[in-house]
Amino acid sequence: MISCFSELRYKEVIDVHTGFRLGYVCDVEFDDREGCVTSLVTPGRPRFFGLLGREDDYVLPWKSIVRVGSDIVLVEIKGEFARRKPQGRLF
Repeated sequence: MISCFSELRYKEVIDVHTGFRLGYVCDVEFDDREGCVTSLVTPGRPRFFGLLGREDDYVLPWKSIVRVGSDIVLVEIKGEFARRKPQGRLF
């Protein structure tokens, strides 16, 4: 299966251990020196129907990705999810 980066935003991210739905990919981080993807970013959940903003984004290291399918991305996270404040988005 061949995929483009732009197709990632249509793929839902799910944790394989808990079944927790993290949302859809909104950004990709890559190391320009090494020329490789380092992590995927999904947006945090909305607070009070989006009126109070969002929680921090989930940052998923590339090594935690188990499988990229045609419509979902399965990740394996041990412990807490890495979070960060929302920044400018790629998509």
